Amino acid sequence: MRIGELSKRTGVATRMLRYYEEQGLISPRRSHNGYRDYDDYLVDRVQKIRGLIDSGIPTRIIGNILPCLGKPQVIVVEDADPELREILAEERDRMTEKIRFLTHNRDAIDSYLDALDQAMTGSRAQAS
Repeated sequence: MRIGELSKRTGVATRMLRYYEEQGLISPRRSHNGYRDYDDYLVDRVQKIRGLIDSGIPTRIIGNILPCLGKPQVIVVEDADPELREILAEERDRMTEKIRFLTHNRDAIDSYLDALDQAMTGSRAQAS
């Protein structure tokens, strides 16, 4: 598929897709005329990259995380960097806190929706 179709399927602008390529996060094939040709598996990969970026993880770290997001496999770390480990641990903890916060807010909205449903059911019963 061409870059425009990948953009449409993922919701990621073509400019960002080119940036992902520059960062080594995606690797399209090149056709004989030089056009980029994106395989279908890149749709999922781009969505995962977008999710990580939305979580606040910089692209320089995402390249290290991507092998963990694919099919089950053995992850081999070369040149282990203690600083990278600390950064990833902090990001994981920040994500955990964000998930806790979002879960709390979702539960509050569920409670409010339940109250609305009960109020609407009660007002219908009174109208009958």
